[in-house]
Amino acid sequence: MRKKRVFIPLYKDEVAPRFDLAAEVLIADVSFEEGGVVSENILLSQPSVNNLCDLALQKEVDVVICGGIEEQYYHFLRWKRMEVLDNVAGRALSVLDRFSQGTLKAGDILFSTEAVHAR
Repeated sequence: MRKKRVFIPLYKDEVAPRFDLAAEVLIADVSFEEGGVVSENILLSQPSVNNLCDLALQKEVDVVICGGIEEQYYHFLRWKRMEVLDNVAGRALSVLDRFSQGTLKAGDILFSTEAVHAR
């Protein structure tokens, strides 16, 4: 069974625009054969890039999906054998759905123009 553990820093119900400012994380186990997703939200006491990286290592994450990320942390996560899809914007569940379909790539913006104007 092909399964990946996905780590998405959050701002409300969206991918956090900056990795280092997220105080909440969605961690999801995505099963590609079964089409299932099991997830949990983890709330941090305060935003901390070091805590986020430590949590990703502790939870044995395969893929980090985030907005903007500083180059040194991008390289650190890659060095630890995690795939990093950065510069992604959208609602976390939409992003996760696109990932589970195998069509998400770095730089994807999943907000529709109607949703952006409604804000």
